[in-house]
Amino acid sequence: MACTTILVGKNASYDGSTMIARNEDSPNGEFTPKEFVVVNPEEQPRHYRSVISHVEIDLPDDPLRYTAVPDSLRKIGIWGSHGVNECNVAISNTETITTNERVLGADPLVELQKAAGREGEADYRPEIPGGIGEEDILTLVLPYAHTAREGVKRYGEILRDYGTYEMNGIAISDVDEIWWVETVGGHHWMARRVPDDCYVTMPNQLGIDEFDFDDAFGDQEEFMCSDDLLDFVRSNHLDLSVEQGSLFNPRWAFGSHSDADHVYNTPRAWYIQRCFNPLDASWDGEDADFTPRSDDIPWCRQPERRITVEDVKYALSSHFQGTAFDPYGKLGTEATRTQFRPIGINRTNHLCVIQLRPYAPEISRAIQWTCFSSNVFNAMVPLYTNITESPEYYRGAGEAPDTGNFYWANRIIAALADAQFNDNTANIDRYVEKLGGLSHRMIADTDALVGELISSGAVSADDMADGKVHEILNKANEDFSHIVKTETDDLLAKVLYTTSMGMKNGFHLSDH
Repeated sequence: MACTTILVGKNASYDGSTMIARNEDSPNGEFTPKEFVVVNPEEQPRHYRSVISHVEIDLPDDPLRYTAVPDSLRKIGIWGSHGVNECNVAISNTETITTNERVLGADPLVELQKAAGREGEADYRPEIPGGIGEEDILTLVLPYAHTAREGVKRYGEILRDYGTYEMNGIAISDVDEIWWVETVGGHHWMARRVPDDCYVTMPNQLGIDEFDFDDAFGDQEEFMCSDDLLDFVRSNHLDLSVEQGSLFNPRWAFGSHSDADHVYNTPRAWYIQRCFNPLDASWDGEDADFTPRSDDIPWCRQPERRITVEDVKYALSSHFQGTAFDPYGKLGTEATRTQFRPIGINRTNHLCVIQLRPYAPEISRAIQWTCFSSNVFNAMVPLYTNITESPEYYRGAGEAPDTGNFYWANRIIAALADAQFNDNTANIDRYVEKLGGLSHRMIADTDALVGELISSGAVSADDMADGKVHEILNKANEDFSHIVKTETDDLLAKVLYTTSMGMKNGFHLSDH
């Protein structure tokens, strides 16, 4: 699954929150309807079977309640994508990442082997299930993690026991820290804690560029990994460091540096870091420190200023504005404008920015900012996650386009607005700004209601199961969804009119 991830440490964010964010993009030629749901404990399976790999796993009997953004049609499984559980642990899965032949030879991916021949005959070969993949991870990990570290360890145990059929990276966060986990071959993994004062960019490549095995096998303050990862590296000659004893570089050992990376992956990291650190490096010209093709763009970096939710949305919506690579721009040439894969691409399914706010009580701490379809043309809406039901407007996207559904309304707006991009930009910008302001106002008003309940002694600040709080947060999400629908319908009408006026069969002489 093609995606782009941004992670923001608590001291790099504008309000002290940890933030994990990712675009989920469909493969080329596909558009997958998504929905926002809440999964209560009684709805969580106790025995899980993957649609894609047929792996079967028994699950614990004490799951937590959690939110998710699954495929609404469930044709190839759940694909929960993003979510927050009732312990305010968040997950984003997954960023599909790259590897190399040496890793795959040493630890092959665990793929489904279909049955061959006829049962009972001599040449019959029974089916052998594959490992886990993006379809499965949120459902298998999030309901059982009480901290981010606990989530990392559970994921690692599942990889060890069942393997994976694809290379993936996932983010797991709580209010104190963010961990980034990358698979290494079929059964191995490594994880690095995001420095509190840094942000991370991940564009479909194996990204971690330094790893401390002493810490991973010691205090695990910043690093964790498979129990045998160091032996795996040594026995398979994967360490490419010239100087022995230098800090291990996983990107060299486990990653890729292909020509395709320089078209599809590295330009995205280049542009995001160019946005957040415009003065710290030279990004343009022949003598630039970093270019769209650079293999050494850092995994993490301190931003020049604190990063907001809106900054993350802008970066994950970007199409190389202000450069010769902008497909909607006038700089460069026709060739340069289609040279690199944009971040904000047509086949984005949804974007989530999960914000865990340290200053808010536990019962209302998590906000799951969500938007659907191509991010160039949409706006995020905030959703409290300590809820028991989700708004109807954000659920149930079917196969048929439906303007009464948030996913489909945004998909239609994007297709129409793209056709007359410059004429529609002003309406899109006003929609984004207005909904953004209303969103922050809604959060402030809802936080105040929750605060009044706590100060009156009617509820406890950490009782995630309190029915009064669920009622307030359910209602806040539902009421705001009606505002979102009104504003989205208004934008759809404006974009439809503007694009209709630009149709090529228009003629200005009228007979009325």
